[in-house]
Amino acid sequence: MLWDIFPEQKIPGGAPANFAYHALQFGFESYVVSAVGKDLLGEEILKIFAEKGLGLLVESIDFPTGTVKVELNDKGIPNYEICENVAWDNIPFTERTKELALKCSAVCFGTLAQRNEASRKTIRRFLELVPKNALKIFDINLRQNFYSKEIIHESMLSSNILKINEEETIEVARLFELDKKSEQEICLHLLKEYNLNIVIETKGSVGSYVFTENETSYLDTPKVNAIDTVGAGDSFAGAFAGALLQGKSISEAHKLAVDVSSYICTRRGAMHSFL
Repeated sequence: MLWDIFPEQKIPGGAPANFAYHALQFGFESYVVSAVGKDLLGEEILKIFAEKGLGLLVESIDFPTGTVKVELNDKGIPNYEICENVAWDNIPFTERTKELALKCSAVCFGTLAQRNEASRKTIRRFLELVPKNALKIFDINLRQNFYSKEIIHESMLSSNILKINEEETIEVARLFELDKKSEQEICLHLLKEYNLNIVIETKGSVGSYVFTENETSYLDTPKVNAIDTVGAGDSFAGAFAGALLQGKSISEAHKLAVDVSSYICTRRGAMHSFL
């Protein structure tokens, strides 16, 4: 739960928070589990998220609210400078967190919030408590140097859905010595090696794949007038999960996810209603 700071404005975000917002639009009770500082930025983001209808399991603690400086290139592709030692690095595990874990139908997490031991422990405890039939979505989100082979390995063991983009596929292949394989072979290897139900690979403006044991779905990315791609992957994951929870097929969920993420690229920031 953080602020994306653009040169001309600041926008509330954070990958799992973006996911929660888009899953919310499918009619589900949706929560952000995070932490903010006891500061004006924390108060402001809590108010905005509440107005958007998100449930909040967010503690106010003695660290500053997280911020990320975002710069866009001429194609709208973002570069991030992520501040360290902030509130979301220190998310506490509370009794309310435990209660939510025990009843949730889907959870989304990444590598970034695991860069600090405190939040990493909270995420791992949460994942251990969720029902066995829940969707456990590891949206890998490799940022700067805030990840390791060990964290990726443990996260894939704790999930049943992996979402990864083409650049991250190449980096995971390097870390796990799979770089002699094609991208599709890498995704299928991870699917089998980690006993995953689904692997999603997004390829930006080109297209996206959804791999399962029995089927492969590929869709081209629609051509749109993209303003920025911040949160596009998060909206893809949120829409895909929301559609699956509604009982839609893999191919139906894939199509919805592509349409939603393409729409988000035509707006500044990640949290826009698509209803």
